[in-house]
Amino acid sequence: MRVTQIGSWPGTDHEMALRISFEETPDLPVLSELPDRGSIAGMIGRTTALLSGLDVDLQPAGWRLIHGTARDQRRARQLLRDDLERLEERAQDHHGPVKIAVTGPWTLAANLELPMGEKVLADAGARRDVADSLAEGVLELRSDLRRRLPALEIVLQLDEPMLAPVRAGEVRTASGLHRYGAIDESGLVQPLQGFLASGVTWLHSCGAQLPLAELSGVDGLGLAVDESLVSRAGWDALGPLLEQGRTVALGLGSEATTGGPDAIAHHVLRRLDQLGLGAEAAEGLWLTPSCGLARDTERDAVRLLRHLRTAAEIVTEQLVGS
Repeated sequence: MRVTQIGSWPGTDHEMALRISFEETPDLPVLSELPDRGSIAGMIGRTTALLSGLDVDLQPAGWRLIHGTARDQRRARQLLRDDLERLEERAQDHHGPVKIAVTGPWTLAANLELPMGEKVLADAGARRDVADSLAEGVLELRSDLRRRLPALEIVLQLDEPMLAPVRAGEVRTASGLHRYGAIDESGLVQPLQGFLASGVTWLHSCGAQLPLAELSGVDGLGLAVDESLVSRAGWDALGPLLEQGRTVALGLGSEATTGGPDAIAHHVLRRLDQLGLGAEAAEGLWLTPSCGLARDTERDAVRLLRHLRTAAEIVTEQLVGS
């Protein structure tokens, strides 16, 4: 069993965030987001830097597709280039994978505005354009990373916190008086499947009521979830993935982590026992924070990662020795 982060990190010192990630989660360090650096460094702003052929700028109501000069998007691209240069320097002696997260197409569609003000989610054609642009940008990112670090294995993660509200038709229109229509299961999964060809191997969402049965049917896609929000039906979908050695990352929040490593390990082992799983689950199972850690202090975030690492060692010993 291994440990990794999810994405965001507190503070504004990106070099320090990288150092901590490589030291505290060496199995799978991450290129952290530091939203305290401003809107261009948050999950939406950072992902606008990857969009290929689409101009996006920051407006009072949020990020919007435009026709013309995209100053904030250019700033986001420069910041991402700076972050990748720091990653290139830090990862020179790293012999293992590194994870990079990008906002997924549905969460992007629920946050980006069309030129006239409604969300991209309102327009099926615009949704396709944004998803295609993002997929192309992810391919370009992967190519850039291969050039910078040819020996490094890159794990790409789609962050989709809005997946469940989009599916259920719970995202409100600009006026707040109405909601955008629900998305059926096939329509929801199809754009996500397309990202596998771009190298995406994980999908993360810390939301409730995730369509885990549908997502588990996407071959080759690992799932990272908030463990406390998984329903009984969700566990019915995740259990077989673990039996098959597929990647499942359990995000653990304060309820499971306040007792320290022993309490975390006990919580995980009890869950695996309820699922009837033993040592076969260790291969694909990861422990993570339940979501990004940008709202924590750096000290608390580091302590949580250390607790998770110790708990993972305890669980592994128990599973292998049982």
